[in-house]
Amino acid sequence: MIGPERGDSARKVSRMLADVEWAETAGLDTAWVPQIPTDFDALTAVALMGARTERIELGTAVVPLQAQHPIALARQALSAQAAAGGRLALGIGPSHHWIVRDMLGLPYERPAALTRDHLDVLDAALHGPGPVDVENGTFTVHNPLDIGPVRPLPVLLAALGPVMLALAGERADGTVLWMADERAVADHVVPRITKAAEAAGRRAPRIVAGIPVCLCRPSEVDAARERANRILGEAEISPNYQRLLDYGDARDVGDLCAAGDEKAVAARLRRFADAGVTDLSVRLLPLGDGRDELVASKRRTREMIAGLAAELR
Repeated sequence: MIGPERGDSARKVSRMLADVEWAETAGLDTAWVPQIPTDFDALTAVALMGARTERIELGTAVVPLQAQHPIALARQALSAQAAAGGRLALGIGPSHHWIVRDMLGLPYERPAALTRDHLDVLDAALHGPGPVDVENGTFTVHNPLDIGPVRPLPVLLAALGPVMLALAGERADGTVLWMADERAVADHVVPRITKAAEAAGRRAPRIVAGIPVCLCRPSEVDAARERANRILGEAEISPNYQRLLDYGDARDVGDLCAAGDEKAVAARLRRFADAGVTDLSVRLLPLGDGRDELVASKRRTREMIAGLAAELR
């Protein structure tokens, strides 16, 4: 994952671009750009990253559907995909009540039905160019569109519950997960999304799991998990994530953290792969006192991840 980063906007841009250049040089397959309420627009970031890279896939994880009309989202995604030379993987999702209702002041009702209606419009727009004519329970769209994808554009859906996982298998190229441990992936996510994809005649879905990772001494593992809970724990206020946690053994994001020495981190990531995860999206979790120690910890962890990437493919 690249971003979000603290600091002023001008400095964040340069750090973000340096990070994606490193990821491409290190041989990683995808850079996932989170979309959070307080930070950069993920698709704009993808367009910037695309201009500085040549090979690496650039994915959003994920763009909230309620924040914009599906035609506007399609236009932005197609623009970013063209800027990135066709390397965009569009991760989208219905977000959470505390973002949509409490922050944006929009209704948060029947998110799965809204997602299905949104996909009707988005699918038509992303398979252009040409007119987009869709009428469903949410949208009445008759919109000309003169742009289309420069390459096939994969769409991945943030899907946590049974209904959304079925929709992701039926209508999307996979799912982007957060707060799903190995048991939740193996027993809950994989069977439901795979069954739906097979029934729809689609190929096996991608399953992207977001995992905090910290390379540290064994004696520092508890501190790493505490840090994960402190800086990433706001996700636990969401009923959607709480229900997903109930499918697994983890009780919080600290339990999901792959922390320890290289052997311990590699073993944890392999367990996720064995559970059915196709893409490991690493959220670097540096550990230390002060900026210099945190920067050094981040660099050590990401170098380890680069070394493990080839083994885990």
